Amino acid sequence: MSRKIERAIFTNNFYLVIASLIVLSASAVVVAAPEAGADEAAGEVRTSITRHHVRGGRDKPTDVEETTEDYDALVTSGDRKGTETRGSFAKPAVGSSDSQSASYDFWIYEADVLLFNDDDADGYFHGVDLLFDADTIYSAADVYAVLYLSYEGGPWNEYGVTEDFTIFGSSGTDEYVMVTELMSGYPTGSYDLLIELFDAYDGSFLAAFGPDETSELAYLPLEDYNRDAPIEEVQVVVNRGGGGAMDGWLLTAFLLILFASAMRKIWRRRNDTLMRIDSPAPCWKAESASRGGPGFSR
Repeated sequence: MSRKIERAIFTNNFYLVIASLIVLSASAVVVAAPEAGADEAAGEVRTSITRHHVRGGRDKPTDVEETTEDYDALVTSGDRKGTETRGSFAKPAVGSSDSQSASYDFWIYEADVLLFNDDDADGYFHGVDLLFDADTIYSAADVYAVLYLSYEGGPWNEYGVTEDFTIFGSSGTDEYVMVTELMSGYPTGSYDLLIELFDAYDGSFLAAFGPDETSELAYLPLEDYNRDAPIEEVQVVVNRGGGGAMDGWLLTAFLLILFASAMRKIWRRRNDTLMRIDSPAPCWKAESASRGGPGFSR
C-alpha cells in the first residue's frame, strides 16, 4: 500500500469522524436543552398560612390559632435601610427618644428559626418555624409583633402579624411561636427576617430584632410552595411511532459507536501500514529470500 493511498484513507476517515462529532454535538443540544430559569415574582400576590402558638411554645402549645395572610407582590429592589416598616410610622413608646428608637423598657431576648418542607430537596424550604422571647421591666404587658422578610438584601416585606399576647417580665415561659408556610409569591433565594414589637394598647413601637442582632434571622434559604415542586420519578417509554428524547439518546449512542469504529479502523490501518512498509525485513528473511528460502536445494 503506498503512502498516497494511506493518506487518502486517513483523510476520508478523519472527515467521517469530524462529521460524526458535529452531528453528535447537535443531538446533545437537542436532548439536553437547558431548563428555563426561575420565574420572577413581579406582580405575584403573596399568600401564606400560619399557625400561632400563643402560649406553650413549641413543645406544649395550649392556645393555637390559624390565619391566612395575603400581601401585595414582593418588593425586591431598593435600599433596605430606608424601608418604611410599621415601626417607622408608629408613635414612640415610653422610654424612647423618637419613632425610630425602641423603648428601653422592652426588648426581645432571643429568636430561633427552624426551616421545614423541602419537597424538591434543593436546599430551599417553604416552611418557617419562628420562636421568639420578648421581655419587659414590667410585671406583665400585652404586646403583638409584626414580621418581615427581605429577599437577597432588599427592602423589608411584611409577611405576618402575631395575635395579641402577654409577656411576664423576663420570664422564659412566655415564648411566642409562628409556624408559617409560604404558599405563593416568594421566589427562591436567601432571606433575612425582622421582628418588630408593639404595644397592644396604643400601637406604640417597643423593640426590633433582626439579622443585625442574631445570625439566626439571616440567610434563610426559602421559596414558596409553588416553587417547591417535588421530584417525580419519570418512567421512560419507548414509542416506535414517534421521535423524542429516547430517539435522541439512541442517535447519540449510534454516533458514539460509529466514532469508536472509525477510530479503530484508522489505528489498525495506520499500524498495519507502518509494519508492512516502514519496517525493514528481518535479516533471516532477507537471507532466505536470496538463497531461495527454506527447503531450497541446489
